[in-house]
Amino acid sequence: MSKKGNLKEIAGLFFKLGLIAFGGPAAHIAMMEEEVVKKRKWMTEEHFLDLIGATNLIPGPNSTEMTMHCGHERGGWKGLFVAGACFIFPAVVITAIFAWFYQKYGQLPQVEPFIYGIKPAVIAIIIMAAYRLGKKAVKNVELAILGIITGVACLLGVNEIAALFGAALLGLLLYFIKKNTNTLTGIIPFLLFQITEPLQVSTLKILLTFLKVGAILYGSGYVLFAFLDTELVANGWLTRQALIDAVAIGQMTPGPVLSTATFIGWQMNGLAGAIAATIGIFLPSFLFVLILNPLIPKMRQSKIIRAILDAVNVAAVALIAAVCIEMAKDTLTDWRTILILIASLVVVFIFKKVNSAFIVLGGAILGYLLSLC
Repeated sequence: MSKKGNLKEIAGLFFKLGLIAFGGPAAHIAMMEEEVVKKRKWMTEEHFLDLIGATNLIPGPNSTEMTMHCGHERGGWKGLFVAGACFIFPAVVITAIFAWFYQKYGQLPQVEPFIYGIKPAVIAIIIMAAYRLGKKAVKNVELAILGIITGVACLLGVNEIAALFGAALLGLLLYFIKKNTNTLTGIIPFLLFQITEPLQVSTLKILLTFLKVGAILYGSGYVLFAFLDTELVANGWLTRQALIDAVAIGQMTPGPVLSTATFIGWQMNGLAGAIAATIGIFLPSFLFVLILNPLIPKMRQSKIIRAILDAVNVAAVALIAAVCIEMAKDTLTDWRTILILIASLVVVFIFKKVNSAFIVLGGAILGYLLSLC
C-alpha cells in the first residue's frame, strides 16, 4: 500500500476509535491493541508493550499518545499527526456541542441509559486486552511478582505514576542483582516548574495555560481537573460547578478525557477559547511522541533500559487490571450490568473476530433496553 493509502487507513481507523472509545485510557489502549496488533499486525505485541511503557513515563494523555505512536509505526511522522488528530477530532466536536448546549440552556442532555450499558461492555474489552498483553509482559516469576505488587499498590491508593516509576526502579535493581554488581546508574529527575504569574482570561492566556498543563500533566486525564481547579477555579475564572460538569462530559463522551478542555475553554471565551484550550492541551503530546518514538528501538537494545522497560511494561498491564477492578466496583451495581458484562465477555473471548465497535454499540443498546425494565 502507498504512503497515501497508509494515511487514509490510519485516518479511518483512529477516527472510528475516536467515535467509540469510551471508558478511559485502559479501554482505548485495549481497542488499539485489538485493531493495530491483532487485526492489522502493524507491530508485534512486544513493541506495542514497549510503546505503552515509554508513554507512561512522559507527560500527556497516555491513550492519545499511543494513537500517535501507532500512526508513526504505519505512516511515519505524517501518520503520527493524522492518527492523533483523527482520534481527538470526534471527541472535540461532541464536547463542543455539549459546551454550546450547556452555555445556552445551563444543563447537559441525558445520555445515562446508553452509558449504563457501555461501561460493562468496555470492562470486558479491557479484561481481554490485559489478558493478551499480560501473556507477553510476564516473562519470568520476578516480573509476575512485580506486576502483582504494582497492581495491589494501585488498588491501595498509591499514585499510578509513583507505582510506574517504582516498578522501573525495582526492575533496574533486579537487573543489577542478577549481574551481581554494585554499579548503579544515576537517574536524573525531571524538574517541573509552573508559572505563578496571574493570567487574564484571553484567548492567548487560555492557550498558554492549557499548553503549560499539557506539558506537565502526568498520569490519567482525570488529573487534569486537579490542575484546572488550581489554575482556573481558585482564580475565579471558572466556577467549580462548571468544572464538575466538565468531569461529567468526560464520562459521557468517547475519546480522550482531555477533550473536556474544549468544554472549559468554551465557557471561558466561547469558540475561540475552545479552540485555544484544545490546541494547548494536546500540542505537547504530539511533540513528545515525535521525539520519543524513534528512540524506543534503540532503548530496547540497551540491557539496562531493556530491564527497565520490561518492569514498566508489566507494571502497565497491572495498572490496566487495577483500573478494570475499580471500574467494575463502580459499574457492576445490579443484575443488569452484570448480565451485560457476562454477555460481552462471551463475545470477546469466544467470538474473537467481532469488532470492538459492535461490542460497545451492543452494550449501549442492551443497557438502554434493560433500563426500561
